[in-house]
Amino acid sequence: MSKNIVLSCNNKTLKGTIQLTGSKSECNRALIIEALSGGKVKVVNISDAADTVTLSAALKSEVGSRKSEAALNSEIENPKSEINIGPAGTAMRFLTAYFTLQDEEVILTGSERMKQRPIGILVNALRELGAHIEYDENGGYPPLRIKGGFEQLTDRISIKGDISSQYITALLLIASQLPLGLTLQIEGELTSRPYVEMTLAMLQQAGIQHQWDGNNIHIPKQDFRETSLHVEPDWSAASYWYAIAALANEAELFLPGLTSYSLQGDSVITEIMANFGITSQFKDGGVYLKKETKPLSRKIFDLKSCPDLAQTIIVVCAALGHDATFTGLETLKIKETDRVLALQTELAKIGVKLTEKGQVYKLDCSRKHIPEKVFINTYDDHRMAMAFAPLALIVPEVEVEDYMVVEKSYPAFWEDLEKVGFELKGKS
Repeated sequence: MSKNIVLSCNNKTLKGTIQLTGSKSECNRALIIEALSGGKVKVVNISDAADTVTLSAALKSEVGSRKSEAALNSEIENPKSEINIGPAGTAMRFLTAYFTLQDEEVILTGSERMKQRPIGILVNALRELGAHIEYDENGGYPPLRIKGGFEQLTDRISIKGDISSQYITALLLIASQLPLGLTLQIEGELTSRPYVEMTLAMLQQAGIQHQWDGNNIHIPKQDFRETSLHVEPDWSAASYWYAIAALANEAELFLPGLTSYSLQGDSVITEIMANFGITSQFKDGGVYLKKETKPLSRKIFDLKSCPDLAQTIIVVCAALGHDATFTGLETLKIKETDRVLALQTELAKIGVKLTEKGQVYKLDCSRKHIPEKVFINTYDDHRMAMAFAPLALIVPEVEVEDYMVVEKSYPAFWEDLEKVGFELKGKS
């Protein structure tokens, strides 16, 4: 049963230190690498995000002791035959590739929304390599029946660059363990490139070498080396604190553990939020955020390399009444929900329009208004809850539907808001 929470924040001057959980993106890659390495690679600073808990449990074929409330709905039933990863999209993509190399047959399934999220491009690529995968219900969508162990048919496949980078990452993660290695040819422009670069950098840390020439990424067959992969705090989670700083009158926040040389593509939030007067100073083993008065001028935001930041940035622009244009949102419609439609619906509640023409999105704030209270639907999407929560700095009361949805990536989000002065009603 979903529970709602009501936010308010009378103190518009925010100060504090926020310790973020490990990056979900890094940790999920690291866990697959650890499993493929047979124990040679160890993961340090494992995220407590529900998606990561679910993935870890699936790899162990048991529900781990770190299980959170959100992960309760993703328990593995009949571990030798069926694995239910709930709403964990990254786990679905990575495990689809991973289980093709294991000596067992599994049914990989998930939530009802997961069964609506396409996976045909990845399945077709794995089948071309020689994997045995069948659709258990509807063609092109989970659940999948995967029979592990296959004779590799080719060492070269092509995949479109403008699809989810998780498909590409899933293939790259297993490439070094294929008998013939793998050359992956990227067709067209590669969107979400930083996520692919993150994957390759983490593989290299674990001893896996690659060559990237033009549109071809080549990983020969090779073994992992003994090492530890240290997971950095989550820059996606940090983005919400940049949004909070942008909407506050004054803000001085410290986020320990974050670095200016991060593998995470979402670290670009430092550059984007500089447009909103937020400075980032890296020192003392973390980053200091500070709000400075600065007129908004940037009108166009290309988010193709960081689509997970889209909701955060669009909501900030809407809250500040800043008309802007956005591109690079092609993958948003196949996320946890149709994020474009969700944004359009919820922004309308403060009189802001997000219009779509082709692949260009325009924000119209000409009829923006500030109600006494606004109710935000979250659509089972953690990023909807966290992107809209900062509105409590503008709107007297913000009621957020199903507040526990944040456990997917940032379980301590609401507690951290309380630390800097937000008031929460309804949280149990």
